[in-house]
Amino acid sequence: MSALSPLAKNELPPAPPLLKLIGPSFIILGVGLGSGELILWPYLSSNFGLGIIWAAILGITFQFFINMEIERYTLVTGESIFVGLTRKFGNLAPVWFILTTFIPWMWPGIIAASATVFAKGVGIPYSGLIGILFLLLIGVLYSLGRVVYKTQERVQKAIILVGIPFVLIITLFLAKGSDWAALTQGVIGKGENFWFLPAGLPFATFLAALAYAGAGGNLNLAQSLYVKEKGYGMGSYSGHIINILAGKKESIVLTGTTFDTTNENLTKFKTWWRRINIEHAIIFWATGAFTMLLLSLLAYSTVHGSKGVETSINFVIFESGVIAEKTFAFMGTFFLLMAALMLFGTQFSVFGSNARIMSENLVLLSPNRFKVSRLHLFFFAFLAFQILAGIIIFALGFTEPLSLVVTGAVLNAMSMFIYTGLILWLNLTAIAKELRPSVIRMFFVGLAFVFYGGFSAFTAVQMLFK
Repeated sequence: MSALSPLAKNELPPAPPLLKLIGPSFIILGVGLGSGELILWPYLSSNFGLGIIWAAILGITFQFFINMEIERYTLVTGESIFVGLTRKFGNLAPVWFILTTFIPWMWPGIIAASATVFAKGVGIPYSGLIGILFLLLIGVLYSLGRVVYKTQERVQKAIILVGIPFVLIITLFLAKGSDWAALTQGVIGKGENFWFLPAGLPFATFLAALAYAGAGGNLNLAQSLYVKEKGYGMGSYSGHIINILAGKKESIVLTGTTFDTTNENLTKFKTWWRRINIEHAIIFWATGAFTMLLLSLLAYSTVHGSKGVETSINFVIFESGVIAEKTFAFMGTFFLLMAALMLFGTQFSVFGSNARIMSENLVLLSPNRFKVSRLHLFFFAFLAFQILAGIIIFALGFTEPLSLVVTGAVLNAMSMFIYTGLILWLNLTAIAKELRPSVIRMFFVGLAFVFYGGFSAFTAVQMLFK
C-alpha cells in the first residue's frame, strides 16, 4: 500500500455557472481530433464505406462514461485518478502508468501525418525532417504560456472553433443525398452488402479506430488532471503547473481533500455532477461524434472507391484534390493546411497530457526523491523526452504515418481495457456510497471493459498467428 497521507476534509464549494466550467473537455476532444476523427475513421470510411460508423458512435459513448467516472473521483476527492489508484496498488500503479503512457504514444504517427499533409499543401517533398521541426515547435509553444493547462486549452479552442465549422461547410457543399442516406444507415450498422463489419476489415486498424473514437489510451485519464486544475469540486484546493521560464511558482498538492456527505454537500454535488456532465456531453461527446461523422462523410463522398485510398493517409490528399476540383483551387490547399493544423494540435496536446501524466506518477513513485515542488520541472523533462524519442524514430526512418498511428492505438486499446475496470472498482470502493456510480453508468463502463478486452484479445491473437 502507498504511504500517501489520508484525505483531508473541507466544504464542497458551490458549482459555478456552466459557462465557467467549459474548458477541460476541449483538451480531451483535441487529443482525439487528429487521430480517430481525422485519420482512422475517415480512412476506414473511404475504404469500406459508412456501414462501420456505428462503432465510432459506440466508441465515443464508451469514452464519455469512462471519462465521467474519472471526473467523479476527482470531483469528490480533489486528487487525480492516479493518486487514487496508487492508494490501492502502491508503487505498481505509477510504474504501470508511466510505461503505458510513454510506450504506446512514443510513435509519432500524428505529427508524421501533419507533416505529410502540410508538405503537400505547401508543395514541398515530405521527409522526416519536417516532422522533427514540428516536434521542436511543440516544445517552443509550451515554453510561451505561463500556466501549462491554460496554454493547452487556448490552443485547442482556437483550432476546434476554426476547423469544425470549415469541415461542416465543405461537407454540406459536397455530400449528396445518397451519401447522407449511407451515413444514416451506417449509424445503425447497415453498410453496402454487410451489417456491422465488412469482409476484409483489418482488425488492428478497426481496434485502433475504436480506441481513438475520442481521446484514447491513458489520455482519457488526464481528464482528472485537467478538471482538477480547472477547479472542479474539491480540485479547487490544488494548484497549477507553471512554465519553468515564468519565474513564479504555485503550491501544488497531489493528495486530495474530500467532504462529509451532509445534505448541503450532497445538494452541491448533484449540481456539480449535472453541470459537468452537460459540459462533457456537449464539448466532448456531441462535438466529437459530430466531427467524426462529418469527416467520415466527407471522405466517403469524395474518395470512396478511388484507387490509392487504401495506402497510408493518401485519402486526405485525394480529398483535397476533389475539394479543389469542385470548389476553388485554394480551398483544396486550405483543407490540407487545416488538416495539418488539427493534427499538429492533437500531437501538441498529446505530448502535454502525457508529460503531465508521467510527471505526476514519477512523484507518486518516490515522493521523497522526486519532490512535488519540482513537478513543473518533471513535466518539461518528460516533454523533452517525448520530443527526443519522436526525433529518434524519424531519424531511424520510421516515417509512414498510418502504421505509426495504428501501432500506438492498438497498445492504447489494451491499456484502456485494464484501466476501465480499475476505475469502476475504485469508484465503487473508495468514495462514499451516496456518491458512487449508478447502475446505468456501471453497465456502460462494464460493457466498455468487456468490449475493449474482447477486441484486444482477438486482435492480439490475429497479429501473433497471421
